[in-house]
Amino acid sequence: QVQLVESGGGLVQAGDSLRLSCAASGPMFNYYITGWFRQAPGKERELVAAIRWSGSNTEYGDSVRGRFSISRDNTKYTLDLQMTSLTSEDTAVYYCATSKGALRSWYDIEGYEYWGHGTQVTVSS
Repeated sequence: QVQLVESGGGLVQAGDSLRLSCAASGPMFNYYITGWFRQAPGKERELVAAIRWSGSNTEYGDSVRGRFSISRDNTKYTLDLQMTSLTSEDTAVYYCATSKGALRSWYDIEGYEYWGHGTQVTVSS
């Protein structure tokens, strides 16, 4: 069973940077896509960024493109999200997720089989 554990969340001020990490354990061989999602109160869960476990293909949500950067370490099965120029709009619970197989699209939330419990990011303005 795959387990994902996020860390690095916290309270920061607008304009600050923050780095989130996700540690994956379990049978991770040949898993396909991993990514970060977020959910703010009263809003739907949305894709922040995603990356293939093999290769360099990435995808970013429109609201974070150019400010956030996703990276992964295949030897350690870790996934990081570097966030810069944070605003109050980035306040949300951030989740790490991974899929076993190919997805219809990066945004196919139902296709990500494994999820972490989330880490809270709060940006004060």
